[in-house]
Amino acid sequence: MDDFSRSWTALLAAVAGLDDADFARPSGCTGWLVRDLVCHLVIDAQDILITLATPAATEPTRNAVTYWEVADAPPTGEDPLDALTVRLAAAYGEPWLLKFHLDDVGSAAGRAAGLAAPDLRVSTRDEVYTVADYLSVYVLESTLHHLDLIAHLPDAADPPAEGLARARELLTAIAGTAFPASFSDKDALLIGTGRRTPTESEAAGLGGFGGRLPLVIG
Repeated sequence: MDDFSRSWTALLAAVAGLDDADFARPSGCTGWLVRDLVCHLVIDAQDILITLATPAATEPTRNAVTYWEVADAPPTGEDPLDALTVRLAAAYGEPWLLKFHLDDVGSAAGRAAGLAAPDLRVSTRDEVYTVADYLSVYVLESTLHHLDLIAHLPDAADPPAEGLARARELLTAIAGTAFPASFSDKDALLIGTGRRTPTESEAAGLGGFGGRLPLVIG
């Protein structure tokens, strides 16, 4: 729960600190500008609110690791929701409107998460999770998207160290194989999800595991 709060709060703060010109820069999500990514974060915040307000009476069916499905190939941008996100982001027009909307709904999502009991069962995507597991999903999601947000902003701050470490743990569990100890948490996440190509020495350290990368999760 604390890792979610740190990661989510840091992500909202990173968006709040963007200059208007930053919204037109590319993000770490292939094909998306920063404005498209911020619009996606608005949808993420809405999903958090909806899920926390959707209690379930049955036992959990998935957890923070089994939530994720590993795809065979990266997204092409042809998914209807991805295309809608780009059009919706453009419709905002002014960056301050996107900032305002994310701060509004994102802050509400953070407050709702802080009020929810960790063992409460909630439902999303026709699956049931404990609140603790569901929010752990968003530690990985928000940490990766924080890295995406600052991919071309060299002076921007990294995600919180605790969130990076927890996100690495989750990605390791999804992969079923540990990343080399020589990898920083940030590098493990970037290389593991295909956001950065490994150097020759990093590829050598990955060994056979490197052939299974990137892990395209969603």
